[in-house]
Amino acid sequence: MVETILRRGKTFFYAKQRTILSAATVIMLMIAASRLLGLIRNRVFVHFFSARELDTYLAAFQLPDLIFEVIVLGAMSSAFIPTFAKSLAQKKEKEAWHLAGIVLNVMLALFSILSVFIFTFAYPLYDHVASGFTGDQVAQTVLFTRILLIAQMFFAASYVFTAVLESNQRFIIPAIAPLFYNAGIILTTVFFAEKLGLMAPVIGAVIGSFLHFAIQAPLAISLGFRPVLSLNFSNPHLKKVVKLALPRIIELSAFQAKRLVDLFLASLVAGGLTYFKFGDSVAVLPTSLFGLSIAKASLPQLSKQATGRIEEFKITFAASFSQIIFFVVPASVLLAVLRIPIVRLAFGSPRFTWDDTLQTGYVLSAFAIGIFAYSLSLLISRAFYALHDTTTPVKVSFLTIGVNVVLGLVFVLGLRLPTWSLALSYSLAGIFQVIVLFGLLSKRVKGFANYNIKQTLTKVIAAASLSGSVMFILLRVLDRSAWDKKLSFLGKFGLALPTTFEHFVLDTRYTANLIVLTFVVATIGIAIYLLTTWFLGVKELSVLLSTLKKFSTLLTSNKNSLSSSGDTVTPPQSESPPS
Repeated sequence: MVETILRRGKTFFYAKQRTILSAATVIMLMIAASRLLGLIRNRVFVHFFSARELDTYLAAFQLPDLIFEVIVLGAMSSAFIPTFAKSLAQKKEKEAWHLAGIVLNVMLALFSILSVFIFTFAYPLYDHVASGFTGDQVAQTVLFTRILLIAQMFFAASYVFTAVLESNQRFIIPAIAPLFYNAGIILTTVFFAEKLGLMAPVIGAVIGSFLHFAIQAPLAISLGFRPVLSLNFSNPHLKKVVKLALPRIIELSAFQAKRLVDLFLASLVAGGLTYFKFGDSVAVLPTSLFGLSIAKASLPQLSKQATGRIEEFKITFAASFSQIIFFVVPASVLLAVLRIPIVRLAFGSPRFTWDDTLQTGYVLSAFAIGIFAYSLSLLISRAFYALHDTTTPVKVSFLTIGVNVVLGLVFVLGLRLPTWSLALSYSLAGIFQVIVLFGLLSKRVKGFANYNIKQTLTKVIAAASLSGSVMFILLRVLDRSAWDKKLSFLGKFGLALPTTFEHFVLDTRYTANLIVLTFVVATIGIAIYLLTTWFLGVKELSVLLSTLKKFSTLLTSNKNSLSSSGDTVTPPQSESPPS
């Protein structure tokens, strides 16, 4: 029986997701779990450290992230996956796997060279970009940075495996890997923070990145990946990857430069970087759950349809676009309305003060304005990648980064606005980006006039607006603190609140009441949104219900299959994944 369960479990985790919706659903569920762990991780941080202390830990990721995202992510999403997937589709598996081995070697070589540079010059770099830090803070940030380079080395190898697995339409294992990363940080912090201080989560990041790598390696190897002892720069497929990746690498370099500007501006406010990062960690949830998952699941199919099947390409894109809008817009509204309860529940602790909560809530609201834009940009950029055009998204991204940096400098240095203005500049720049990108893609494929994108967008905005208005009113009616402020004038006349007052409002000073308030308001808001989209005939709702029904049927059939299996029953060999 145990052997049967393990075999079926392996089959489930190694299974191919053959449709965009099934792949996106798998990615969505796993990203939700990963982001939940990420919030738990941040909640653990504020239990042990103050917002001011965390600034150095969060800043230490900037330079390692810079070289990782520029070199690894720049090549993987825009260049390697389309090239690798095309070779597989043409039945050139030997060439595809050889390319994967060479790409891994090139990634590690480039990363090693840049790591030496960062290790050597970390102090003067941080001394300039984090000018608001004290000397001790800069020194601590540099120490953490040098250790975190090890973690990013594991990620450099791990994300090659991620690209290989996703190209083969295996999305479950790559989506699970971040869970192990966050678990490594959380457990190390919980058990060693008292003794090691902020060094505990730093070591945890190294352990977690190794686990991220180790969980993906077996499946990649079983599918056909083998190490290649070569740096064959003359390989024609590698040249194609490099050619496609260069514009994206330049784009990400500019984006990382923009993040260094954010660090510079946020370091001028005590705890500012923590507010910015914590607000972003919540705001990124809809983008990761819906925008990224649907965009990633669409890329292999869009890549196959981009040559000679442009009508199918447009249908796939329009469906993915509408699905992202359906999920992301109401989620953005919910985060904006419930920003304070969400921040209090996610990060509330004695070390995270009420002022910290307010500042993070403002940041979250500002980020929420642009969530839809960045979610759609992920899809539109991948549509260009599928068309083997990485130059257009780069040009638009450069303009976007320029707008973002200028707005940030004006808001913080010119108008002296707090940290939330950095998030607002990010959102406004994102809206600019998605408008330009969509316009250029429409021109490239001769429009989407007959694909109901505008109609879906209009209906979803109307439904989300109604939902948000109801949630806003309910939040004010049911929260005792809001009434306390409004009725505080009664004390001047020697009056008090009525004795029945506490029967219809919740005292949100207590965590249980805050949870109830947030749950009730969110549930009613979601219900109103779903009912309104049903009334307006938004077809994405029926697609969602159909998918949920299919998953329910699948889970039921698996459960019945397991319960009817005996210890001596062995499934046919063809049901097991390759080993």
